[in-house]
Amino acid sequence: MNRLTNRLLAATAGLAAGALLVTGCSSGQISQTASQESAVNGSTANVKNIALRNVHIQAVQTGDYLKPGRTVQLIFVAANDSPDVNDKLVGISTDIGSVSVTGPTAIPAASSLIVGSADGQDEVVPLGNAQTTTAEVTLAQPITNGLTYNFTFDFEKAGQAKVAVPISAGAAPRQGAAAAHG
Repeated sequence: MNRLTNRLLAATAGLAAGALLVTGCSSGQISQTASQESAVNGSTANVKNIALRNVHIQAVQTGDYLKPGRTVQLIFVAANDSPDVNDKLVGISTDIGSVSVTGPTAIPAASSLIVGSADGQDEVVPLGNAQTTTAEVTLAQPITNGLTYNFTFDFEKAGQAKVAVPISAGAAPRQGAAAAHG
């Protein structure tokens, strides 16, 4: 009986050591998905309690560039992560033109400000006390796809966030695909 108990103890200890060894092999490793970004067209930024998501210019480019004088949509979501501090978008500036915001700009605590509607997305119906508004950029300079443009978002309490903003054609067909079908 003593031999059987010793064998069981040795087997149990061996299994426990093997489990610790296998578990220890993955400690300190970063998972493959830990650094992946979401599949959205735009940029992201954070300033204090405000999280800017999917920030992009939505415009279809048919030539070498988008010409000065043209008005393009600025699309983004500003989420207020604070449970109790309301904030407000007080302005947006860029060196490529002037930005005009139409509609409410308050960002209540634990809520969002939805600016514009991404192409191919149904009309956004805000949940809870989220606000919807629009923002347009009247271009003073030519801009083109493939580059990013500097924007500064100014919030009443959170301060400023600088974001490199790309252009997205949204659901429009690729230029090469449109020419092949045309």
